[in-house]
Amino acid sequence: MPNYDYECETCGIRFEVFQSMKDAKLTECPEAGCSGSIKRLLGTGGGIIFKGSGFYQTDYRSSAYQAAAKSDAGPSAPATPPPAVSTAQAASPKSADH
Repeated sequence: MPNYDYECETCGIRFEVFQSMKDAKLTECPEAGCSGSIKRLLGTGGGIIFKGSGFYQTDYRSSAYQAAAKSDAGPSAPATPPPAVSTAQAASPKSADH
């Protein structure tokens, strides 16, 4: 059963009531000497808090899967640049005669 927050429009008192969703809304202020009308406030509901491990997809992976993934990745070596073209090869004229 949810908790509902109410506020009196006359005296301004705010209070919380634990009631069924099927119950009718309260209409009169429970404060002694106040006969004002009350309104039910919109609530944000309860927040969900996740604590501990096991809430991510990778937390459920087996140790064998994790070891295989590490071996597939291999060492992260820097990429080797392409071989340099010598200036003699670059400067040689191509023959137009075929």
